[in-house]
Amino acid sequence: MDQILAAARRALADAPPLGHPSYQRFAAVLGESIVDAWPALREANEHDLEAARERGLPGAIIDRLRLDAPQRRHLTALAQAVHAAVPDVVEPRPGRPAGGWGTLRPVARPLGVILMVYEARPTVTVESALLGAVTGNAVLLRGGREMAATDAAAGQVIRQALELAGLPGDLVTVLADPDRSVFRALLTRADAVDVLIPRGSPSLIEYCQRNSAIPVIASGGGVNHLYVHAGADLELAARVALDSKVDEPTACNTLELVLVDRQVAGDFQRALIAEANRAAVAVRLRSDVTAQEPDAGIVEIDRLGPHDFGREYLDVTIGVHAVDGVDEALAHIARYGSGHTEGVIATDAGVIDRFTGRVDAAAVVVNGSLRLHDGPTLGLGPELSISTGRLHVRGPVTLADLVTYSWRVDANGALRSQLDGDPARIVTPDLEPTHAY
Repeated sequence: MDQILAAARRALADAPPLGHPSYQRFAAVLGESIVDAWPALREANEHDLEAARERGLPGAIIDRLRLDAPQRRHLTALAQAVHAAVPDVVEPRPGRPAGGWGTLRPVARPLGVILMVYEARPTVTVESALLGAVTGNAVLLRGGREMAATDAAAGQVIRQALELAGLPGDLVTVLADPDRSVFRALLTRADAVDVLIPRGSPSLIEYCQRNSAIPVIASGGGVNHLYVHAGADLELAARVALDSKVDEPTACNTLELVLVDRQVAGDFQRALIAEANRAAVAVRLRSDVTAQEPDAGIVEIDRLGPHDFGREYLDVTIGVHAVDGVDEALAHIARYGSGHTEGVIATDAGVIDRFTGRVDAAAVVVNGSLRLHDGPTLGLGPELSISTGRLHVRGPVTLADLVTYSWRVDANGALRSQLDGDPARIVTPDLEPTHAY
């Protein structure tokens, strides 16, 4: 482990400054390399899928492990988007006067060595390497053992792309040792790792936060809700609920539970069932709404219980829970939500303002799909993950969030002791002289 950390820090030091053309070149080369190496990646992935089936892993996990044509299209499109976005992130910022004696300019710098920890999503290996390295960071990738063969193959492709682009090969390292003791030891190395980004279940994120002194950007934990007000357009609410779930039911921004005002709960449930049958979407409802459904068609309905609250289903199940107004909905979310994505369907401006003003989440969607909470969809650019924390970044973790800034101060020979004749004072154009403490 010491050798891996030392190699990562050397690569970080040896990498060129941000803005060097090799970073943009890496994005282009990696996109091309993914296409060329896809047969080898698929072969390795099939090995992981077969092992997952033999271990009896759930179908939802196996689906997340799979690399197929949609994942290839996603990764190549991501490489193109990153290639286009890098210049805007790292281009020199304009300077501004500093007290009439010099110029102050922010300069983009990498965050440092990033440790990415994630579960059962091999696309995250490429995404993390791509976004982390083009912003000059050294990236350590620790995926789950269920994707070891895929990760090893991807690691070879990434390293070759780095070297072809003129960057240090150790700028990205796939950690192949599945031993949890190695992972636990890494969490103690705040001296060598600058940022920890766990991406996955709430239990993974909580474990990292409780067992490491490394600064954490927490990403994942999508226990997300949709509140449907009594005055809402119920057909819109039904379409939003389905769109928030069925496209990618294991995603972190997917819907788990609808909180619907009790007086319209039966009507909403009927609208949801009708829309699911019209769209031929075989969802499963877990509901405590007592309305009779004479013909649910392809929709399966089970009874909702307290064990469903705070749960990520990781399949096409949608919970429906009747509440008595917006305040009860807010209280439920405060108790069971994960702070990721919450939504409201309403026409009453007062209700919308109360919900958006009181709910605590990285994004609050009004009259739209929860799945809109995504960096590219929001026009924020490529994203590494969605942060549920409060410091440094909240919401989509984009390229701009993977750099920090230092100040370049062109002082033109200025001395602090000469400023205003008092070594403890400083004069700026916009501020009164202040004392530094």
